[in-house]
Amino acid sequence: QVQLAESGGGLVQPGGSLKLSCAASGKNLDDYAFGWFRQVPGKEREWVSCINNGKGTFYDDSVKGRFTISRDDVSNSVYLQMNNLKPEDTAVYYCATHRMGGNYCPISQYDYWGQGTQVTVSS
Repeated sequence: QVQLAESGGGLVQPGGSLKLSCAASGKNLDDYAFGWFRQVPGKEREWVSCINNGKGTFYDDSVKGRFTISRDDVSNSVYLQMNNLKPEDTAVYYCATHRMGGNYCPISQYDYWGQGTQVTVSS
């Protein structure tokens, strides 16, 4: 069982930056891969990024070059640095993980989710 808690969301102007954090608790967290998702009301949750237990990173094309995912296995935290934010990045952002193996970074079928943190990009 893994518990996840996101923080760091807020209101930012277009072109600005935010860094989201995900605090994870549970056993053997360095065996897990972690993903970030986002959801806008009325739309399906979409995959944004993933980092595996070898620190391999993967990104959706919509955020590639602007967002950076990282992890700190000592503090059991996962981060999403978001730069050059656009209004279309506005969403609730979720941290998630799965039981399919730490090297695997899928875009769906995650088992554990945080409660989400709101990111609003607006002038």
